[in-house]
Amino acid sequence: MDVPNVEQLGNEISVFVTQLTAWAAVALPSLIGAVLLLIAGWWFAGRAERGIRRLFAVQSRIDPTLGGVVATLVRYAILVLVIVAVLGQLGIQTTSIIAALGAAGLAIGLAMQGTLSNIAAGMMLLWLRPFRVGDYIDTGTVAGTVKDVGLFASELHSWDGVYLFVPNSELWNKRIINYSRLPTRLVDLKFGVAYEDDPQEGQKILLDLANGNPMVLKLPSEPITFVDELGDSAVVLRLRCWAANADYWTVRRALTEQGKAALEGAGFTIPFPQRQLHYVGKPDAPDHGHGKNAA
Repeated sequence: MDVPNVEQLGNEISVFVTQLTAWAAVALPSLIGAVLLLIAGWWFAGRAERGIRRLFAVQSRIDPTLGGVVATLVRYAILVLVIVAVLGQLGIQTTSIIAALGAAGLAIGLAMQGTLSNIAAGMMLLWLRPFRVGDYIDTGTVAGTVKDVGLFASELHSWDGVYLFVPNSELWNKRIINYSRLPTRLVDLKFGVAYEDDPQEGQKILLDLANGNPMVLKLPSEPITFVDELGDSAVVLRLRCWAANADYWTVRRALTEQGKAALEGAGFTIPFPQRQLHYVGKPDAPDHGHGKNAA
């Protein structure tokens, strides 16, 4: 068995330590500088994102919907510049890296068409602005109050306290009903009264009730009532009036409750669906002596 040459091994270790020390003396400052640059850039990107969000929050002239997307774009742009600067600090040629990143970005873009469609949809939503932060929207499959419009997806909160994270492409490709965009909403109510009641008197009661509510608006039009339908068991009276968007549900609930009470207080009958059945029986069959009284 060969005995290791201790002297030769010691010389090799000494050479390795010498080379490592020489490399560290040259590369360690660059490595420390790159780490410090990365930490500082990461910190600055986060601060810039939060600062832009606060700026959009206090500026009433700027749509707050843009805040989240702009802040995210700025953060990612700063991080990309920081990474390129870190690579340059380490002595890596950034020109070839940028070209490689461009080619990789093209390949990734082709592989992530769904993600890119979300980004494109987010840009279109911000450009056309069918809704803003704070609006209540309904797409048929998703409904809630918009809390944030991001680069890839939007955050909504439903009326029953459920958090919704919706890809932007699902919002862009659907019909959007925005319940908060216009300042006023039409309150449309139906009341059924009996056929024996006077519909003209019922209309007057409902109209006086609407005109006496301070939340009911005179514009875009005055409150109106009319006979809408002759139902199976009731004459349907229609009441239409306008209210501010924020007061819509308050006015609707108040008029529904007060309208029923006012009609009943005036002697009106509010019928429920009912149906009359007339039974026509067959005549009794003649007794041919086979009955119980037969001899």
